[in-house]
Amino acid sequence: MSSLSPEAMTPQSLEAFLHEKIPLTLAMGLRVAESSPHHLVLEAPLAPNRNHLGTAFGGALHTMPILACYSALWMTLRDAGIDAHVVVKRSYADYKRPVTGALRAVATRPPPGISAEFIEDLRRHKKARMDLEAIVEGPNGKNAVEFHGSFVALV
Repeated sequence: MSSLSPEAMTPQSLEAFLHEKIPLTLAMGLRVAESSPHHLVLEAPLAPNRNHLGTAFGGALHTMPILACYSALWMTLRDAGIDAHVVVKRSYADYKRPVTGALRAVATRPPPGISAEFIEDLRRHKKARMDLEAIVEGPNGKNAVEFHGSFVALV
């Protein structure tokens, strides 16, 4: 298993990583607004992500929380010094209301105990799975999208 140096990754370096490795993020205008041990927040403007009705396109509303969860898991691996590939295995999004402004996806990072089990499984089996959740915020602080995904890390 290859390991990484334990240098801290800033929101700017995570954003650069996403733009380099996942070009769609650049086209979406995605930016990493916040990265903490507890959550990860991604934002993107409405204009490149709108549909014919002037609201956020459903594909963008699904992509944002996938990317937020992907990034949260990737940061968990990075924090453990592990270089691994992350892929989405399964995802589900419940669309509650339209988004009429900027897109903002918030993923909860896994708690330390869950992360430790995941890292242990990955080290032992060279593959591990984790379920993650995120939301896309909507108008008036209500959830516009509730996302559930299953992600796999491979070394």
